[in-house]
Amino acid sequence: MKLAYIFFFLFIVVAQSLTPRQWSEDRIIYQILTDRFASGSSDSCGNLSDYCGGNYNAAIDHLDYIAGMGFNAIWISPIVHNSKGGYHGYWFDDLYKLNEHFGTSDDLKAFVNACHSKGIAVMVDVVNNHVGPAGATPSQNNPFNQESYYHSDCQITDWNNQNQVENCRLANLPDLAQENAFVKDTLYKWVGDIIQEYGFDGVRLDTVPEIPKWFWADYRSHAGVYTLGEVFNGDVGYVSQYQSVLDGLFSYPMKFTLDKVFGQQQSMNQIQSQMSAYSSFSDLTLLGSFLDNHDNARFLSFQGDHQLLKSALAYMLTSVGIPVYYYGTEQGFNGGSDPNCREDLWRSGYNTNTDLYKFTKTVVEFRKSQKFSQQEQIQRYSDDNFYAFSRGKVFVALTNVGSNGGKEHRTITYHPYSNGQKICNLFYPNSDTITVENNKFDVWLIGGEQKIYYPC
Repeated sequence: MKLAYIFFFLFIVVAQSLTPRQWSEDRIIYQILTDRFASGSSDSCGNLSDYCGGNYNAAIDHLDYIAGMGFNAIWISPIVHNSKGGYHGYWFDDLYKLNEHFGTSDDLKAFVNACHSKGIAVMVDVVNNHVGPAGATPSQNNPFNQESYYHSDCQITDWNNQNQVENCRLANLPDLAQENAFVKDTLYKWVGDIIQEYGFDGVRLDTVPEIPKWFWADYRSHAGVYTLGEVFNGDVGYVSQYQSVLDGLFSYPMKFTLDKVFGQQQSMNQIQSQMSAYSSFSDLTLLGSFLDNHDNARFLSFQGDHQLLKSALAYMLTSVGIPVYYYGTEQGFNGGSDPNCREDLWRSGYNTNTDLYKFTKTVVEFRKSQKFSQQEQIQRYSDDNFYAFSRGKVFVALTNVGSNGGKEHRTITYHPYSNGQKICNLFYPNSDTITVENNKFDVWLIGGEQKIYYPC
């Protein structure tokens, strides 16, 4: 009884206290696919196109693996019942049943409570645009079992046609008509109900531009928690308009820029250009910064140099926005397009001694300890092969030359430090120290390394 009371108390405190601003101030998200994070097995999944056995109970046993890297939020897959083969959660066929492959209602509550007891917030993935594959008339869907609840059977063929994007089918999935009062009211009520029932702290919203903005404006108030929306598009102007109706959006334009700058080793000046364009967003601190996710080929699938991956991760984990880190990156997973980028994590043995796990832990813990998430990101140097910026008194220096790139040397004259200030490199604080003299200091990056300096 006492233990149950403690869990209940933690649930109430955490679930009610996280405003969007608090998410941006100190939360760093670790994304999992529920079916792929933990199953209780150690055998690799043989078919990544179907269920692999991941579940809530097994996930509880590996929360320390996540917390060990410093992450204090977790994004899980959609929880609802899915059509056959919907291991990912995006094909719901019954809004009022849970996906039995992941566990029962009590299992889900136990998982959320276990997260909260470790100080980990839980973000749930939600689909409002479509239902699972069902042909022309998904009459078996609950509760959307009438033809009037759907748009006509047309396919999205022109992503520049917003009317088509909002009213036709994505990948031939039956498209819900949110203008129908029953559909709208049901989706609004349902999200509030599950947040109250399970104590979720945030909501990740799938397929945002496929639904009119007016729907999202009211949806946010019904959810009552931080909303982070997916607008799968590289156009800043297009993506940023949705921040008028949602708290945050995934930083897809910058993700594509990082792929070019570090993955393809194109000019680093593209970061400067993209950051200039980001003035279109109303609040950069509420954006979800990411490199890999379940919908895109992993970085290491097209760029095998781990130094370049670490440089991209260093930018993502220290730049403005809420970092969203995809499971398996810390194990060097290199799967290509879906479903290959959705590997089971247990094949790694949850190894906490990999170089990438340790690197991630170092940077994540540093971000939390330095508390610079609300500090402006100021560019300090930019050219084709070197980029530096600061957040408060933290100075980040990166290069895209990779592990075979030799030495990159720059003299920094625009920085946040006073003469005489001693600064230390996060990765070698005892051996790599600099004292600012004559309003400048030199930075050397050898073999594609990353450096993060702070006053010491």
